[in-house]
This record gives sequence, C-alpha cells and structure tokens, in this order.
Amino acid sequence: MYTSELLVDFIEHIEVEGGRSAKTAENYRLYIERFVEFSDDTQVEKITSEVVRKYRLWLNRYTNSSGDSLSTITQSYHLIALRGFLHYLSSRDISSLAPNKIILPKVTRKQVTFLYEDEIKRLLENIDTSNEQGLRDRAIIELLFTSGLRVSELVALDRDHINTKRREFMVRGKGQKDRPIFMSETAANHIDIYLEKRSDSLPPLFLNYSRNTTTTNSGDFRRLTTRSVQRLLNKYARLAGITKHVSPHTLRHSYATDLLMNGADIRSVQSMLGHSNISTTQIYTHVTDEHLREVFEKFHSETNSD
Repeated sequence: MYTSELLVDFIEHIEVEGGRSAKTAENYRLYIERFVEFSDDTQVEKITSEVVRKYRLWLNRYTNSSGDSLSTITQSYHLIALRGFLHYLSSRDISSLAPNKIILPKVTRKQVTFLYEDEIKRLLENIDTSNEQGLRDRAIIELLFTSGLRVSELVALDRDHINTKRREFMVRGKGQKDRPIFMSETAANHIDIYLEKRSDSLPPLFLNYSRNTTTTNSGDFRRLTTRSVQRLLNKYARLAGITKHVSPHTLRHSYATDLLMNGADIRSVQSMLGHSNISTTQIYTHVTDEHLREVFEKFHSETNSD
C-alpha cells in the first residue's frame, strides 16, 4: 500500500483514538504529506532506514517558496509524525520500518525569557484604561501573568467559561486534557470592570475592536485573535522600554518562574501549566537556580579570616 492511501486513516486514528486536537492532527497531516512529497509516495513496505536517512537530509536542506528553511525542532516534529505513522502501521500489522529505527535529533531549547515583577508593573502602567480597549488589555495581561494560560486558551474563553467570584475555572489544553486555572483577585477585578463596561452580549470574553462592530452580531467574528494579543504585548513592551522580546508565552514563563522563585514545588507547577512531562517544566529550574545564586551572593555573609 502507498503512504498516501493510509494517511487519512492515520490522521483519523490520532484524532479519535489518540485523543489529539484537530490542530495537532492537521500538523501531522502536513508532516506526512512532506514525506509523501520527498519519497514520491513510496509503498510503506519500502520505507527503510536508508530512505529515512535521505529524508532527514532532505528536511535539513528544505526551503519553501520564500526561501525559509526548517528549524531543527520543526525537522524533529516531522520525524515524530513519521514515527507515529510507523507505530500506526505496526498496530495494524502492516509491514514497514520499525518505529524505533527513527532516532530523533537532540534539540537545544532556547533560553527561557521571563519578566521580573518591576517589568510587569511597567507593562501595566503604560495601559490607558480610560476606554474599553484599554480595560480589555489590562485584564488580558493580568490574566496571562496570574494564570499561566496559553494564548490559544485565552482567546478561546467565553464569558460563561470563567468564574471571577471563585477565581478559578477549567480549560481544555493540549492533548484535550482539562486542567484547573486559578487567577488573582486583581485579575478577576479587572475582568469584571472590563465586562461591566461592555454594552454587548456577545459570548467571547475578549473582543477584537479592530473589526467593524456594525456589520455582524457573530461572536466568533468579533473574537480576539492570538495575533492581536501578540501585537498588544509588543505595543506595551515598547512603551514600557522593555527591550527583550515579549510574547504571550513570555507571560506564561513569567508565571511559572514566579511560582518557583516563591517556593512552589515543580510537580505543582507542572500540573498548573498542563505539562504532560516533568522534563518540560524543568526548563524553569535553570532560571530559578540562577536566582538562588543571586540571593546567596546578596544575602550570605562571608567569614573574615584572621
């Protein structure tokens, strides 16, 4: 059988039986289609270690129509998808290369960027809250920093998803896993202030004010996008004089770092971030270890030798 003939079944398998999100399934489809393109839609029984070796070289040299190449981690995602496809073939007793023959490249993670408390304050101080959009932006930044939400989770929130009195709610994150989200009293108050200011009854918690409000009553049309959240953070970081790159994920990093620096155990932080693997959460220990050294240097008294 040819690879392309089994692709649809594989994508349905990882979404339905594997419990992966539609977005993840779509990414896997794209990655396997790249393999189909490279191999000229080879028969699955002809996938060998040598074919995979040449595929890795092809990925490393790949450029799109704009001349952009694939990062090491993106190449790794392609190989993860191919390995998953081979696992699927094995589960159906379809002859092909053993999945364990694909060894993933070692990927060096980027340095975690986070904001200190004074930088968060400067971000907030530069928001003009005299209008509805400013109230929205203040609520967004407060919520991102005190909840650890992913930006995709944030923009998907509806009014009835959250409870500002209890200051906790549930979200469905990566892998279709539910986890509790907690927010600060300050974040809850700013969300209430923003919602009280709004005169509409649209479902989305955060609206996009760049769209024409007179042309539609559709909540999804007016829903804020992840790109818009990135733009507003860029705007306030620039106004605050923060030179480091600030993204929604920077606030998620800041949330995790703040918890660990204040004594939270790493297992609890893992649960609050929704990480399936503790190794993902451990990227923050490098940051907190450095913080402990700074505390030591600042507060530990040296003994004077006679």
